[in-house]
Amino acid sequence: MPSELDAEDDYLSMAFGDPATLAKETSLQRTTRLKREAAERGRILSKKELALQAKAAREAALATELDSSNKGAKMMAKMGFKGGALGKTENARTQPIEILMKDDKGGIGMDSEKKRKIRETAAEMEGQQKCKKVDEDEYRQRTRDEREERKAEGQMWSAMKTLESFDTDGSNGGDKTDSGANMGNHQNITISPPLASVNILWRMLAKQRLERERERRMRYDLDQSLTQRADYEDPDADDDDKAALGTDVEELDEEDPELVEFVSLKPAVRLERVLGELRQKYNYCFWCKYRYPDESMEDCPGLTEDEHD
Repeated sequence: MPSELDAEDDYLSMAFGDPATLAKETSLQRTTRLKREAAERGRILSKKELALQAKAAREAALATELDSSNKGAKMMAKMGFKGGALGKTENARTQPIEILMKDDKGGIGMDSEKKRKIRETAAEMEGQQKCKKVDEDEYRQRTRDEREERKAEGQMWSAMKTLESFDTDGSNGGDKTDSGANMGNHQNITISPPLASVNILWRMLAKQRLERERERRMRYDLDQSLTQRADYEDPDADDDDKAALGTDVEELDEEDPELVEFVSLKPAVRLERVLGELRQKYNYCFWCKYRYPDESMEDCPGLTEDEHD
């Protein structure tokens, strides 16, 4: 009885027997495997896969050192090469020139051109960044100069009006006003002197006034064009009548070199010239707002605005 128990398998034992031998491949499995391998070999590779295969083969070939069985090595050995440096000097190249493959369609110098453009772009960006880094003192000075220029511009126009009033003996800017003239809407008609005869120091003011007058006359003519023919001319009207009715408008498109030269000056320089004219010709101080009785102008503190503070 005990012998029979010993003969039974011990299922609680941790010992394992030898693994079962693999089953032999059947004919059906072999046929399936051959078909799969044939399909794999017959599959057309994509361009990316072909490129990867070519790259791997190239790297493997470049990593393989030349041996005595290489045809090139044999030719070099016949010419006396015994290994070492590839040249007459001892520090010459010992390895062949590496191959650099181009993946794009650019020319040989394309990379150098790209590098040059990158350097130029970087230099330009660096220059722009330097321009943006404005010094604080420089910014304050520039702001101060702009403020002073605007102030001088306003004072210049005021001084021009003052000089105009003196030159015209207090009349309305040298214009002759006919309060009885009527253009259909009971507006006063102003007749201005020729622009070239006006003092250059306040000619800008006169030109500005003539431009506004011309625009007003053009708007009036446009309103009257619906009730009056454009080619109608009164045979009894003289030059003064045409000027009063707005049919004879002075052309302002003619070049005035003297005015162009004056306008090109800075506002501070123009203001200085106008103030000098007021002092020399009329004994008038623009800062004091007073006309002195003689040329000495004894009670005037000075020539500049700062001296009057």
